[in-house]
Amino acid sequence: MITTGAVARLSRSLALAGLIAATALTTASGAESAPQTESIPASVPLPGPPPAAVPAPEQAPGSDAPVPRTVSAWLPYWDQEGAYQDALRHADQLHTVSPFWYEAVSAGRIDAHPGAGERGIIDGLHRAGTKVVPTVMETMRSGALAAILTSPARRAEHTDALMRTVATRDYDGLDLDYETIAATGDATYAAVRDGFTALVTDLCRRLHTQGKQCVVTVFPKTATTGRIWDYAALGRVADRVRIMGYNLHWSGGDPGPLADTHWYEDILARTTALVPPAKLEMGLPAYGWNWPSDSTSTAATRHVTWKEAEELRLEQGAPYRFDEVSGTPYFTYDDGTESREVWYQDARGIAAHLPVLRKHGVVNTALWALDFEDPEIWPVLAGG
Repeated sequence: MITTGAVARLSRSLALAGLIAATALTTASGAESAPQTESIPASVPLPGPPPAAVPAPEQAPGSDAPVPRTVSAWLPYWDQEGAYQDALRHADQLHTVSPFWYEAVSAGRIDAHPGAGERGIIDGLHRAGTKVVPTVMETMRSGALAAILTSPARRAEHTDALMRTVATRDYDGLDLDYETIAATGDATYAAVRDGFTALVTDLCRRLHTQGKQCVVTVFPKTATTGRIWDYAALGRVADRVRIMGYNLHWSGGDPGPLADTHWYEDILARTTALVPPAKLEMGLPAYGWNWPSDSTSTAATRHVTWKEAEELRLEQGAPYRFDEVSGTPYFTYDDGTESREVWYQDARGIAAHLPVLRKHGVVNTALWALDFEDPEIWPVLAGG
């Protein structure tokens, strides 16, 4: 079960995604305090400069073809053991696991979430043949990240801090999930966009000299969203670009599907024109939201994993429904006070969405998050 504090942090991160996923929505932020963190000390040495080739793709025994690992997944720190065991069960499909372990809080400081850097998890995933590329996220106050990105000196300081982080363990790279820049206004938009591109370009270059991967997680680009990311430039320097293909409807708005086949069509038509499809990972949700059905209600919208959604549906005796238009399941029930509506994602929904990915040549996916999901999605993903 996700803790209350963890849900608050998760909701903040997902809510930021909703800022540009649906233009009609308004910003909502979690009110609870963040978990205690541990900063990465500046005394940790930076990796040395000797160049090393980026590792070649894994090879199947006795074959020249790469191992068909097309799924990456985030590992939430608030369900670390369950998510780790889930990763081990599906290691034959996992290309990369990204533990959600670090948070950038200033130009020179990267904090560690509880359990970050656990060597048993890193070693176990490596033994299973899975890369470990931890995520660095941020939820800085308004304008703080923009100030870092638009200052060459502070950008360099931040890149140094990121390189110290990757040097603390035997990591295979870093995943940057920087979301507060999505709210950048018109006056500073171009400068912040170019500053982020410069940061990623420098970070990727330095990671590559160490034979490590550089991954960037971004919001979807549609006609009205995603402008803050220079997809083409990021696609040239990063090894993987992860598209957060979820939160079309989110906790700050009305009930509805987290993803939609037509939305995916719009996203991928634009994205594949800018980034080689082989570098893309389409992020898929393994969770949902539980809304009050009445949009005027003051009751809270609650985050649910697939597991929690199905447990609730069975407990309430609610019939399973599937929206053919969006390709997502949902159900309704009465909690004794009001009517509630739950939209989430399962194997049937992902199977409905995969043809859009195939149409655009995208074979790589990223799952948010391990130990949230319908277990039947794994054979669905294995079939591409």
